[in-house]
Amino acid sequence: MRLYALAYRFGFTPWERYGKAAHASIEALLDREEAERSRPLGRAIDLGCGRGQYTPELARRGWEAVGVDDIPQAIDAANRMGVSGVTFVVGDVTDLAPAGLGTFDFFFDVGCFQGLSSGQRLAEGRSVSALANPGATLLMLAFQPTSMRSLAGGVTRADVEAAFQGWEMLSVESADTAGLGWPLNRTAPQWYRLRRPA
Repeated sequence: MRLYALAYRFGFTPWERYGKAAHASIEALLDREEAERSRPLGRAIDLGCGRGQYTPELARRGWEAVGVDDIPQAIDAANRMGVSGVTFVVGDVTDLAPAGLGTFDFFFDVGCFQGLSSGQRLAEGRSVSALANPGATLLMLAFQPTSMRSLAGGVTRADVEAAFQGWEMLSVESADTAGLGWPLNRTAPQWYRLRRPA
């Protein structure tokens, strides 16, 4: 947490480049997510939302959107955007219950899970499962373990499945890395899509 807090303080947030470089592919993934649902879409939470790069897009699409991050500076920046219909909360993805956020139909995690320790990843899985409505889905972007793991994190499919026991793995797809510089273009990111049984 301290490293990320310093990064936000000094404006060094290279992970935010992904949202710009992969905008079209993220839009397509969210389109697919919504195509399987009826309206209203329900409640969505952006896990490790940072300065709120993706949360407003969820709200624009019709989700009741919440962004959560444990870095107060990031949440302050997200709140300063003044986006209508979005709630940003300081909270710990490994223990969401104390934040009193309610339950959700969709969980969106772009790079949060991969930066956690093995114990924290298991805790995020339990925390998310506790707030997941029956049939809820999770869409997660995570780097694979590479030689860059100490710098950028990274997890395997087995790590994801271990954390989200009882969830069905719907798909694993390679993420688009076009336009990303080093080290992000060396991390072989994957999109994982899971569903909690109804």
